Amino acid sequence: MSYAIVGFGKIGQALAHAFARKNIEVTVASRRPPEGLAPQAGMIGPTVVAKSLRDALEADTIILAVPFGEHREVAKALPNWEGKTVIDAMNAFPVPEELDGIPSSAFVAKSFTGAKFVKGFNHLIAATLATDPIVEGGHRVVFLSSDDEDAIAPVAALAKQLGFAPVKLGKLNEGGALVHARGRTWGQLIFQDLFKKEQ
Repeated sequence: MSYAIVGFGKIGQALAHAFARKNIEVTVASRRPPEGLAPQAGMIGPTVVAKSLRDALEADTIILAVPFGEHREVAKALPNWEGKTVIDAMNAFPVPEELDGIPSSAFVAKSFTGAKFVKGFNHLIAATLATDPIVEGGHRVVFLSSDDEDAIAPVAALAKQLGFAPVKLGKLNEGGALVHARGRTWGQLIFQDLFKKEQ
């Protein structure tokens, strides 16, 4: 399984730290050329590799960590997303009118035709997401939701590999609504820093 993070702002870098901590190779890409990202990627760890967007999108699993409005540009980079898993780590806030009441992830998913699409890693601030998720015998919770039940399992496996405790919320407009903003209000689980004890 290969992984890429698209977007190398605070959230993208926080996620890169999570991969580096476990020595899992991850490609990072953004609007900037790879040469512009390489020094920062190298400082995070040797397993964090800066590449062009096109090369990054060859990964099996792609984490979207771009500003919400830029997801369409990423989606256009491939004619078809069959066989890819896309993890939406973005937040739309305040919620743009164009969403017309549907969760932002359901809106974004429309642009990624054929992809397995999962909302995840979006509810924590970057500084928290960047720190070691294993604390005093507990694992920091990440919430996952998707309209495709089969899509969640590999993302949950990745979250566990990174040291997090995945909690499935179900469909995007059901449990997933708890990690989406509505209008000018954050979902109830956003910013909740929770831990799950080892069983």
